[in-house]
Amino acid sequence: QVVLVSGHLDSWDVGQGAMDDGGGAFISWEALSLIKDLGLRPKRTLRLVLWTGEEQGGVGAKQYYQLHKENISNFDIVMESDEGTFKPSGLGFSGSAEARDIVKEIMTLLQPINVTDVYDSADGTDIAYWMRDGVPGASLHNDINKYFWFHHSQGDTMTVQDPNQMNLCAAVWTVVSYVIADMEDMLPR
Repeated sequence: QVVLVSGHLDSWDVGQGAMDDGGGAFISWEALSLIKDLGLRPKRTLRLVLWTGEEQGGVGAKQYYQLHKENISNFDIVMESDEGTFKPSGLGFSGSAEARDIVKEIMTLLQPINVTDVYDSADGTDIAYWMRDGVPGASLHNDINKYFWFHHSQGDTMTVQDPNQMNLCAAVWTVVSYVIADMEDMLPR
């Protein structure tokens, strides 16, 4: 059984792609790194996917889906961060009402950093195939007021990234992915 965390690596034509979506790729990598560094071993596999071809129509996600859809019942949740890694506010979630209640309970663990909101739906080009077929999905919600200042521009460089905000985003990704991966049962469909 798999809990999938992800971001995409391809930048647009003029910038470095540090915010869109290097930040999402980084926090996904960092979540797994933190879990490993803490010596935690969840019941399910945590899988990192660094998508390619998202900006070219999601071709990398489509290929991955085609290769793994026969095991769709083993995918517990698919998570994608692709709207920057600014100060996080919560998690977008798509799934059953029962699964939503579980995710809301998990998010209470993030009260110390004031990131507890669960929004009505998850977004993500790279996880859309899975969600369409009933796999619960999650996307990072953060303060996107400045997102379009840099999105697909020459300004999308490493200087946009705030290490403190990225750490908070990584904390959200780490807690949510680990707790779901270590629950007795998969999220209800």
